[in-house]
Amino acid sequence: MQFFLPNGAATITVQHALYGTDASSSWELWAQPQTACNCDKWTKVGSTVFTTSSTLQAAAFTANIPGAVKFEIRKTSGGAARLNIDDFAVTPFGATLPSVDNSHLALGNPSGATADPSYPNNYLLDKPQYAVSYSRDRGTPNWVSWHLDASDRGSVGRQDNFRNDTSLPDGWYQVQSSSYTGSGFDRGHNCPSADRTSTRENNSATFLMTNMIPQAPNNNQKTWANLENYGRTLLPDNEVYIIMGSYGVGGSGSNGGTTTTIDQGRVTVPNRVWKVLVILPVGDNDAARVTAGTRIIAIDTPNINSLSEQWGDYRTSVDAIEAATGLDLLSALPLEVQAVVEAKVDNGPTN
Repeated sequence: MQFFLPNGAATITVQHALYGTDASSSWELWAQPQTACNCDKWTKVGSTVFTTSSTLQAAAFTANIPGAVKFEIRKTSGGAARLNIDDFAVTPFGATLPSVDNSHLALGNPSGATADPSYPNNYLLDKPQYAVSYSRDRGTPNWVSWHLDASDRGSVGRQDNFRNDTSLPDGWYQVQSSSYTGSGFDRGHNCPSADRTSTRENNSATFLMTNMIPQAPNNNQKTWANLENYGRTLLPDNEVYIIMGSYGVGGSGSNGGTTTTIDQGRVTVPNRVWKVLVILPVGDNDAARVTAGTRIIAIDTPNINSLSEQWGDYRTSVDAIEAATGLDLLSALPLEVQAVVEAKVDNGPTN
């Protein structure tokens, strides 16, 4: 842009597609607020976008910049491949934000995951029950994100139908239900079975192996089970946005010692397991309702058998998890809200 928008920017929507038969590309949105010194300082807005379709799709960004501002789009990969950019729309600062409710990615896509097989270690599986950034080379999710409210809970029993995920791209190894057998590690859910008991289909989806990590039994069955159970006690008055992931290499299961991989090297055993819960009273326009006072629980545990059963012992900040993983969590929140809530360590009740 060669000019400043005088009324600032709350949100930006950009329609994007491949140009003709050109290859996929990635791009970013950058903003420059107008300053008294006319300083040429640009700031990236939101996550990197991967354009993979020849059909126009919308990419949405939250800026919440109050003063005059201009934008530019920076292409970051794809060489000479061209992009079709259309309908660059800005909602002025202070305008009522559009409602984004109950989407598993309403608070952001932590790694800019995309459903493009060219990015095999940050591949987006956007399912009705949860969203996954999957790593083909690790054979596990990088993170899983989901929304939880009372409507997700019902009387359906645990299906226990662990199985490979046939929705992965052709040629990718599909982790099997038997891949963890004899390893000393549980098939540890990211999105828990008990968070999806409204229908058999929803519960069954949690048993796909793309939703699993090799998790030390006591870590899975005690510490993490206690946190999962606590999250569900917050219903029905609240709704919860949850992101869980793992990182590093090497955990200690029931067989003792440190194990780095299982399934003949095709599944990496993580060293750490983390989770973030954003707790909101039931309502609309969820991302816009997160404030500096919103309770956010972040924990990061070692993937070992000899750990405390009290999940509260492992509380940390979102900032610390981001520093350890390189992710951008809660990126859909206004920057000034992120700065406050991501730095805090929760000290609320644990049961």
